[in-house]
Amino acid sequence: MYFAALLARTEDGWEASDTELDDVETLSDLADLAREASTEDDTVLVLIEQEDGWFGVVRVDGEDDPRIYVSDAAAAARSSYGEILLTDELLGREPGDDDSDLDSLDLDGTEDGEPTTDDDDDSGTGAEAVPHRPVGDVEILEDLGVSAKELRTLDEDALSTIAEALGASEVLETVR
Repeated sequence: MYFAALLARTEDGWEASDTELDDVETLSDLADLAREASTEDDTVLVLIEQEDGWFGVVRVDGEDDPRIYVSDAAAAARSSYGEILLTDELLGREPGDDDSDLDSLDLDGTEDGEPTTDDDDDSGTGAEAVPHRPVGDVEILEDLGVSAKELRTLDEDALSTIAEALGASEVLETVR
């Protein structure tokens, strides 16, 4: 199960809104959605969470490029919402690396959500390019009260912990 919300900083504090990501196909679409939530060029955070899997934070400050943090890149890569966040730049790949080339895919039946085993061979796929660890800007929330060390150690209920540090837990809970 997924949860996604926008937290927009205003003069009066944070405002939260529940958001649907069904029409979002790219990081640019997500950034535009975030910018629409801000009346000024204030900070907007897009918080995405897949229960017991991973969470992501996208920070949009005005017209600046979005900053991204994903708690587990490999878990997010198996998610349609996570794939939006995992840009080539974030994963340290050259733009245009053709990991999506059908000839390089190992279509062994696990792509339909069947569990994989430890002895599955991922060689020949882009799987090794997606690490089982956090990726992105660990200092994304540093100026808002969440240190890089704290961010890296968050797991279950991460979005609530982030919202609490921001002083936005009540507004986030209203849209949860």
